[in-house]
Amino acid sequence: MKQAWFAALLALLAVDASAQADQLFDQVEQKVIAWRRDIHANPELGNREFRTAKLVADHLRSLGLEVKTGVAHTGVVGLLKGSRPGPVVALRADMDALPVTEQTGLPFASRVKAVWAGQETGVMHACGHDAHVAILMGVAEVLSKAKDLPGTVKFIFQPAEEGAPPGEEGGARLMVKQGVLENPVPEAIFGLHVSSPLPSGRIGYRAGPLMASSDQFRIVVKGKQTHGARPWGGVDPIVVASQIVLGLQTIASRQIDVTLEPSIVTVGMIRGGNRSNIIPDEVEMVGTIRAFNEDMRRDIHRRIRHTAEAIAQSAGATAVVAVTDGYDVTTNNEKLAERAVATLRRVAGPTNVFLNPKVTGSEDFSAYQKVIPGFFFFLGVKPADLPPEKTGSNHSPLFVVDEAQLKTGVRALTALTLDYLRGK
Repeated sequence: MKQAWFAALLALLAVDASAQADQLFDQVEQKVIAWRRDIHANPELGNREFRTAKLVADHLRSLGLEVKTGVAHTGVVGLLKGSRPGPVVALRADMDALPVTEQTGLPFASRVKAVWAGQETGVMHACGHDAHVAILMGVAEVLSKAKDLPGTVKFIFQPAEEGAPPGEEGGARLMVKQGVLENPVPEAIFGLHVSSPLPSGRIGYRAGPLMASSDQFRIVVKGKQTHGARPWGGVDPIVVASQIVLGLQTIASRQIDVTLEPSIVTVGMIRGGNRSNIIPDEVEMVGTIRAFNEDMRRDIHRRIRHTAEAIAQSAGATAVVAVTDGYDVTTNNEKLAERAVATLRRVAGPTNVFLNPKVTGSEDFSAYQKVIPGFFFFLGVKPADLPPEKTGSNHSPLFVVDEAQLKTGVRALTALTLDYLRGK
């Protein structure tokens, strides 16, 4: 009976989306919604996803998958082996929540609190990772029913996509470091991200660079303390820092070829001094760098150092510059994207799949793409029936999800997996 069910599923997935195909996913839809609500009401911060990991591991074991836990702290990896030889495909969902106090007023809204960066804060799935986990749990249930599945599917439930706690490693890089893409080695990896700005049911894709790299810089400008009434008696690091802020903006606007790729250099924090009439010894500046090309990314790092040091030197100050690598550019493999888009158009309808603009946000899915071909896409979940003031973008305390699109996510990842395994 299960074989016949799966044969029907394969046949239906090979044609345009239909009401019949929807019926085959209806049996998991309510489970997916229930999982999502449970995870949403019980969010956990990066590297602390103990409850979520147990929920996932228990479910995968109940489906008969080989399960490994404790990967990169709390990560879970499930292996579904088909009965016939074939490729290995990996699917990834991130599990962590954010230090955000929820304001949605939902019946299953989070009331969880935790300590982050030394301060008590609310905890919320304000980026939709609860939806990602629930969707992938649903995909695992659907695919586990296949008795003639060609190849192998590796389900990766990853902690700490939003970043590990200070002083800890975590996220996709640690998963890769601990061998998640080995034994067996996947030929390709797929992932999705729910997006509140996108209208419900729309799917955004892009071949090549999709999301930016994200690096942090810290500049300490060292001058010489003096009275605010006698600035000539010292070297004013506040004025020098101000000149550096302006100088940094010329990197993206005047020094980098803007016709190749966009880039961003933002100073997000500047701190120095404690009185109106005292010029301090030093000023600290912290900012972010975004780029869509790895060579350009490194060139920007070099130019930040040169600009800050040269401006400081011209004023008799010094600038100590440190650049910390964050996430790499999320780059979709061109050939894999071409295959995937055909599948997504069949699942969601041609008019609902569109070429997504480049996104200056970042994603650590990029760590997997550095090792194997990967394809990452966006699924619109903005509820059509809510006014703008009742909804927020990803990372907002008002972030909400149109739960009707959870089934779309299950269908999309299931179809991408089956099409790849069948060589489509």
